[in-house]
Amino acid sequence: MKHLFVGRTVTYSGLFVLLCVVVALAGDNKKWIAPESAAHVKNPVAASAENLASGKALFLKNCKSCHGVKGKGDGPKAANLEVQCGDFTSDAFQRESDGAIYWKTTEGRDPMPTFKNKLSDTDRWTIINYIRTLAGAH
Repeated sequence: MKHLFVGRTVTYSGLFVLLCVVVALAGDNKKWIAPESAAHVKNPVAASAENLASGKALFLKNCKSCHGVKGKGDGPKAANLEVQCGDFTSDAFQRESDGAIYWKTTEGRDPMPTFKNKLSDTDRWTIINYIRTLAGAH
């Protein structure tokens, strides 16, 4: 009887450790980190009054439903998502490189769609230029 108790204890302990590992790995998967190669890509579109206006229009059309008008992650669809929408005004987001943001916008990750075929490269870079102006919108 004592061996049965020890055996079950070891089994349950092993399952608990396995569960902890799975939970820890699942938590790491929530971090969305661009590949190092993407992080070093520079934005080829210089910010100008014209392309910031264009970037704002593209942002309002393609991003505001989830990220909100001011980019705080509080758009009308945000409450219905299982993950929190990114807050473009946060210091953490603003520290990300243009290349990392471009990669994320291009590739997407559920529930965020890919914009690879929906927006041109220039449009995606232009949106990034506009998103940079949201930093002061705290």
